[in-house]
Amino acid sequence: MEGVLSLLPRSHTQFVISRSNFSNAIKSDSLAISGVVSASSVSAPHNSRRRYTESIETNHAPRLSSLTKRTMQNINEEISPHRAVATVRLLRIEKGGAFAGLLNEKGKNSGKNEMDYVERTLGFRTRELDDRDIRLVTEIVGGTVRWRRYLDHLILSLCNKERVFTDMEPLLLQILRIGFFEIVKLNMPSYAVVDENVKLAKVALRPGAGNLVNDILRKLVLLKESDSLPLPKLEGDDRARARALATIYSHPVWMVRRWIKYLGQEEAVRLMNWNNADPYFGIRVNTWKGYTRADIFSQLEDLKVDYETSFLDDFFRIRTGMQAIMHAGLLEKGICSVQDESAGFVVSVVDPQPGETITDCCAAPGGKSLYMASRLRGQGMVYAIDINEGRLRILRDAAKLQDLVGVITAIHSDLRAYSIRNIVKSDKVLLDVPCSGLGVLSKRADLRWNRHLEDLKELTRLQDELLDAAALLVKPGGVLVYSTCSIDPDENEGRVMSFLQRHPEFSVQPINRLVPPDFISEDGFYFSNPVKHCMDGAFAARLVRSLS
Repeated sequence: MEGVLSLLPRSHTQFVISRSNFSNAIKSDSLAISGVVSASSVSAPHNSRRRYTESIETNHAPRLSSLTKRTMQNINEEISPHRAVATVRLLRIEKGGAFAGLLNEKGKNSGKNEMDYVERTLGFRTRELDDRDIRLVTEIVGGTVRWRRYLDHLILSLCNKERVFTDMEPLLLQILRIGFFEIVKLNMPSYAVVDENVKLAKVALRPGAGNLVNDILRKLVLLKESDSLPLPKLEGDDRARARALATIYSHPVWMVRRWIKYLGQEEAVRLMNWNNADPYFGIRVNTWKGYTRADIFSQLEDLKVDYETSFLDDFFRIRTGMQAIMHAGLLEKGICSVQDESAGFVVSVVDPQPGETITDCCAAPGGKSLYMASRLRGQGMVYAIDINEGRLRILRDAAKLQDLVGVITAIHSDLRAYSIRNIVKSDKVLLDVPCSGLGVLSKRADLRWNRHLEDLKELTRLQDELLDAAALLVKPGGVLVYSTCSIDPDENEGRVMSFLQRHPEFSVQPINRLVPPDFISEDGFYFSNPVKHCMDGAFAARLVRSLS
């Protein structure tokens, strides 16, 4: 699905940098933050370490490589590694257009790379990340990104002047956001949070920055202890109330107004609370390779990872312990895969059967293609189409890992061009379209800030085009499944109704035998509600083409 996002205009797929004085600060892959580090802020510790290193060489110690000497000179033992890495990650997410989730995944296996980013950005290194540091980084980065609007409201309220906030250096703002999140949401010991963040500001910026952090964080501690944090009041007209709720629950105003319109205020608040909570992660057992849930549960118990069973026989869910699962090799051996249950239900709506030909129209990185292929039991074929060659490589590698090479064919193409020139029709076609992702905001912490109301208009236009193209690939009597990871009616029921008006040869087919009744909407579509079902929000419609 995501691969086709590259079809959208650049303005719809990139996060717009709002602080103009920082818009040119990102330098290629190094993501160096210009203007953040002053030479005087780090020269003293560097010079003392240089003198120490030179004294060792004078006494004929074994000679070190230039890289090793430079690394030794740059290590700062006083700064917490998780705090330095989290600060730089937040800069990369907000100013570099990186994704919080991808950074977290990479961080689990590449502590050295993370520290390289820290050195290039802040001018020093800390000790390497251990497992506890990695967990803290993941929690702090995800939480700080989710609660950004709320944290910024508090920071602005505690600045002496509004200009202090609006002109604040990006690095300093990230340090304050982390400190506010740790005190207000994680309830960490306030004295430790103040001390650590002041140290970081002084070393990474200058002493004056540390003094400002100290002043603002101490104000916050006093207000929290007296239970008098400054919060907007729920009063005034609908717009004013939506703005207040958007600040309190840290979401864009346009999302809040839209959810109140479709869901009502009470349900909208429940949804925002779900989006702000630590997410569940679905895991699919690769039964095609002969494994069962019981096999995995036994290993999870040995790893001391808590799990919950799922509505689906091949799935289970966890909230913590992903790092242990990765370290145990369960993913890289192809024993199981990370896949939300909502995606599993979409495959249930497709209902793959041995011997069928199935086309997955926006397939990469391939989770649904692989699951459908495994249900073919070695008979049939899944044609996995995507416009993004790089993401198709991920699909091919995963197919090898899961012993599914014989039943998956990856095709690099724009679906709209492919459907015109291709004369072969499929028994079933899955179109999991590029969408707003409003159903996966609990997992994609940064996505809420990268989506705009204008995106929906562009996305619905693209969804209509892709539906028309996918319809050409369905044989008479065949099935077309349209799906999204959105909870927005315009992207879901709205697109299906519009499609049926343009294509009277298709009709809605009941899915009662394919998914539990609790997941079937009044219109006969599959719908998973994040709050109600404790999984990602998703939608699917099963449409059958007439024989004539």
